[in-house]
Amino acid sequence: MEGAGYRVVFEKVGVYLHTSARKHQDPDSLIAGVIRVVEKDNDVLLHWAPVEEAGDSTQILFSKKETTGGDPCTSEEEPTFDPGYEPDWAVISTVRPRPHCSEPTRGAEPSSPRGSWAFSVSLGELKSIRRSKPGLSWAYLVLVTQAGGSLPALHFHRGGTRALLRVLSRYLLLASSPQDSRLYLVFPHDSSALSNSCHHLQLFDQDSSNVVSRFLQDPYSTTFSSFSRVTNFFRGALQPHPEEGASPDLPLPPEDEPEPGFEVISCVELGPRPAVERASPVTEEEWARHLGPEGRLQQVSELKARIFSGGLSPGLRREAWKFLLGYLSWEGSSEEHKAHVRKKTDEYFRMKLQWKSVSPEQERRNSLLHGYRSLIERDVSRTDRTNKFYEGPENPGLSLLNDILLTYCMYHFDLGYVQGMSDLLSPILYVTQNEVDAFWCFCGFMELVHGNFEESQETMKRQLGQLLLLLRVLDPPLCDFLDSQDSGSLCFCFRWLLIWFKREFPFPDVLRLWEVLWTGLPGPNLHLLVACAILDMERDTLMLSGFGSNEILKHINELTMKLSVEDVLTRAEALYHQLTACPELPHNVQEVLGLAPPTEPHSPSPPISPLPLSPTRTPPAPAPPLDTAPQPDSSLEILPEDEEEENAHP
Repeated sequence: MEGAGYRVVFEKVGVYLHTSARKHQDPDSLIAGVIRVVEKDNDVLLHWAPVEEAGDSTQILFSKKETTGGDPCTSEEEPTFDPGYEPDWAVISTVRPRPHCSEPTRGAEPSSPRGSWAFSVSLGELKSIRRSKPGLSWAYLVLVTQAGGSLPALHFHRGGTRALLRVLSRYLLLASSPQDSRLYLVFPHDSSALSNSCHHLQLFDQDSSNVVSRFLQDPYSTTFSSFSRVTNFFRGALQPHPEEGASPDLPLPPEDEPEPGFEVISCVELGPRPAVERASPVTEEEWARHLGPEGRLQQVSELKARIFSGGLSPGLRREAWKFLLGYLSWEGSSEEHKAHVRKKTDEYFRMKLQWKSVSPEQERRNSLLHGYRSLIERDVSRTDRTNKFYEGPENPGLSLLNDILLTYCMYHFDLGYVQGMSDLLSPILYVTQNEVDAFWCFCGFMELVHGNFEESQETMKRQLGQLLLLLRVLDPPLCDFLDSQDSGSLCFCFRWLLIWFKREFPFPDVLRLWEVLWTGLPGPNLHLLVACAILDMERDTLMLSGFGSNEILKHINELTMKLSVEDVLTRAEALYHQLTACPELPHNVQEVLGLAPPTEPHSPSPPISPLPLSPTRTPPAPAPPLDTAPQPDSSLEILPEDEEEENAHP
């Protein structure tokens, strides 16, 4: 189709905008329109207009309109939307777009309210294109401009995404991410422009996968402020195909991938979220009632359930944490505990002597030990220094932190010391106030989380995938929103999972959170539901704010010390019960919650989105028995009197 100075090279009807965040769509919330690619005045434009505004395409002038004071396209007060909304296929525009407005049809009346959603953008202004996940009821595309804003998501109810991408590939080079096949980075066919773009971003002057890897391995020296640049390209460590411009090489979806029509594929239907109430902490008197004649704990399952529902009183933590972290056996007697502690004390000091006996001259020839010592000294000097227990230049607690971490390098040669471990040891030493007890309790904690610090980062990748899996079932609209803002990888949750929310809550709240998580109740991976609970609490702020990826990262980082641990734990438990009550819970979600054995025990990562497999509920496998060797007595008591944890400064 041609006219004076322009040519329509592509046109597709049945392309909708979803403008409502409500669960039940009203007729005005779905705006049907026409998408066109138009060549005009040595430029190529992508234009969308509602059907009532589309008119005869021969009569549309595809020119950008100057913004003036009387421009009817100037946006008025932006509407707000209720976030309560629709199922798995929903990707909506939660803020009014601010696009380039197309000229009205000749002789037409001023645009209707729906006409304000029309937009026209030059292909040269596009930065990236994201496709929807396969298996939804229809496909959608999200276009991101060079200015960083997202255009309204285009929902192709009658198919056509592949055809549009093929047409766009005539004018643009679409570089696919090898790790995210749904994301295309847009470049002009001018190879020098492509090279300059990569140089400007400083993403490809070195191996981009190493950029991400270094951040994952060293999340504290690579600060969150610098992470904002990586976030925009985190999903792919993108590697453009430098000299491929022909459309046959475009990495499009397979030809047999269906692009269904308007039929809605229903997502997992969860029941109502139950009300949950937290209990009071377990007191020393209640703990004593569980002790038998020989000092053996009785009714351990009931005791763990009480710790899960209420936590521990501060005076009881010093004793109870040794059991929760596997240092003392739940089944052992008092005499067995004492014998076990004597044995572990000797073992600890033998390992400590190994590095203590290394002379300065020897250490100069041992770069590994010297590197560990330097890193530990640097980290210890800035760990929880606002806490009274660690404040001051000559604090004995700092020396013990240093010694315990160096001894752990002797205990676990393969792992050694990695930044972040000092954050995990600090609360344990604060509670136990004993060097040997703190070391073995720390070893028990590291048995749970040592994978977080491995160089391969496979454990962290798997946990982020599992977190996304749970969130996709619990709140598909929130997932779609984050996905549309290039934040669907949930990389802003990395620090949460790495050190179990140590820097997100005040110090006394961290003690309560950890002892609840250490019970292993109500199933494995409760820490992932804690992350879901925080995101659930912040969903309205995120979805109604119009945040981009950098603003989302900034908002999440600013939640530090502003969260209530009791509110988060209450919500996390409610989410667990809501999920487990669903009779059609996908099998891979059951695996994450411990309701079914893993199909592949050593598979690296779960699928990114839940697969609607038939649920085959299997009771969780019983936890392996804790070490039943005899256990007990303590050594090297710290001189300062311990204080109530609630009075500690975070």
